[in-house]
Amino acid sequence: MGFISKENISIPERKKSAKKGDSGRVLVIGGSKEYVGAVALVTIAAPEKVAWAINSLSADLVTIKLKGGYINNSHYKILKKLIEKHDVILIGNGIGTRKETKASIKKIIKNEKLKVIDADAIKVLSLGEISNAIITPHRKEFEAFLKNSKFNEKETGKIIKGEKNSMKKIQKILKNNIIIKKGRIDEIISKSKILYNKTGNPGMAKAGTGDVLAGLCAGFLAQSRDMLQSAINAAYFNGLIGDILMKRKKGYTYLASDIVEEITRLSH
Repeated sequence: MGFISKENISIPERKKSAKKGDSGRVLVIGGSKEYVGAVALVTIAAPEKVAWAINSLSADLVTIKLKGGYINNSHYKILKKLIEKHDVILIGNGIGTRKETKASIKKIIKNEKLKVIDADAIKVLSLGEISNAIITPHRKEFEAFLKNSKFNEKETGKIIKGEKNSMKKIQKILKNNIIIKKGRIDEIISKSKILYNKTGNPGMAKAGTGDVLAGLCAGFLAQSRDMLQSAINAAYFNGLIGDILMKRKKGYTYLASDIVEEITRLSH
């Protein structure tokens, strides 16, 4: 097995002369009236009540307030202009799977921009619809994604278990995408290789940690434009910070928000 370690990590360098935007711009499209906290990351396009709630968390976050409680095709003109101004799109966190939202997701992901696809967006898409993306499913999301991608139940079971011949089948059609299959040991799947990440612990099996992973993917991707390296960095650091917090708190009592705070602390 190819386990990743410190030697596999490559952090994008930031020039001393760097100005705003030089390290990439991330657009987060997500949220619904039931899910507010999942998308509080960078520039955020979200239903208006969600966007106002996010602003109450931090005045520093730029939010685009879309009318209604759910993202739908009526928002597409606004989103299209925003997509053109950003380097990376992160879509899916808390977005929901209503009929009108599904249609909107499918329209948004047709562009050629670099993308991170997470959570609800994974459930409604197939591999054939996606390009230039890091896809970050947990087991249930991965099962839905494989079903959408026309893998039968037997083949899906083999892929979930990581059987070699079945994994080759998904790699064959993966094209220019990367999958991070989240689990006790994360699997990072590209067209040419499969890598494994063993940082992390059972305390990370709680709401929000996957959103942090997706955010890390988007952040690294905006800076480097390298999908595989960004996936490696994100999986490794997300788990490593979980391990640091487990030791500090002497157990699994930390939250996803603690991971975010730790990222902020370590980056200074």
